[in-house]
Amino acid sequence: MAFSLFSKGEKKTGFFDRLKQAVQSTKAQLVEKIEAITESRETIDETALDELEMALIQGDLGVKTTADIMERLRTRLRKREIRTGGDLRPAIEEEILKILESPDGKQAPVGTPALQQGRQTPVGTPALQQSRQTPVGTPAPHRSGPPPGSPEVIFMVGVNGVGKTTTIAKLARYYQGQNARPLLAAADTFRAAAGEQLEIWADRLGVEIVGLKPGADPAAVIYDALAKARKGNESPVIVDTAGRLHTKYNLMAELEKMCRIAGREVTGAPHQVLLVIDATTGQNGLQQARQFTEKAGVTGIVLTKLDGTAKGGVVVAIARELGLPIQFVGVGEKLDDLLPFNPREFVASIFEA
Repeated sequence: MAFSLFSKGEKKTGFFDRLKQAVQSTKAQLVEKIEAITESRETIDETALDELEMALIQGDLGVKTTADIMERLRTRLRKREIRTGGDLRPAIEEEILKILESPDGKQAPVGTPALQQGRQTPVGTPALQQSRQTPVGTPAPHRSGPPPGSPEVIFMVGVNGVGKTTTIAKLARYYQGQNARPLLAAADTFRAAAGEQLEIWADRLGVEIVGLKPGADPAAVIYDALAKARKGNESPVIVDTAGRLHTKYNLMAELEKMCRIAGREVTGAPHQVLLVIDATTGQNGLQQARQFTEKAGVTGIVLTKLDGTAKGGVVVAIARELGLPIQFVGVGEKLDDLLPFNPREFVASIFEA
């Protein structure tokens, strides 16, 4: 049974420990290099700043995000807010937290309550609490929630090979832990084995699934799934879509059609469009993500395989360059290894001594 990072006592500690374990390689790659640069420096010179900039880039924060951080650090240096090398590490931690809490750039000061995320709560389930101390996050592209009595609709999008089907199963398990009754829609009729894989997961989870034979119209799957969800009072409806390459125009057009059908059947649908990205692809995943964001109206990111990369800094780059919140991170292969993302928990797990 999955619990949010806001849970108290041992459950929260367990999640935080799992997150810390998942980012150990990132900590070694990024934070230890920062420490080596900043320790014992009485003054901060251009050599130190150049070394720091390279460490951030090598940690996969990306050139643009690193440049933004370095510009703000230099501003703080000029204002004498940063004076010694020992001041740099906490300053970097603050700047990264600002980006993750407000990826659209409208940053709230560190230490103040940030804006509540614009996600909607599935019908009949508790809100997704995300911070140990204060609500965190940034409003995603605005989408209204479902009307009373209607299911929430979540589209899962992404290219082949990022772990999308497994992530759908983990997300369904997460919602079961929130006392919801998820329903799966096997709308990837492009790949013959996709529906079979999702059926296996549905059977293991004990959840309903709606699908049609390979080659069928995915929009018809959406229509049938929403009808079944309304009848059975099931929510959310988690929709598997074909693993589209962003260069495949016809498949992207099909996705747009699916969105229209969903919106016709349930007001405001899809209420979430979650883009699944493999953390191990690093910066290479950003171009794909930009195309999906433009075509599919992505509202948030699910980052898989965070435990399998030393460059977890890509979390910061994705949030900053796409202006989208990270909603969940995958930290293992088990069904319960999908964690609701918490910026404060993430930064603390990396920078904690």
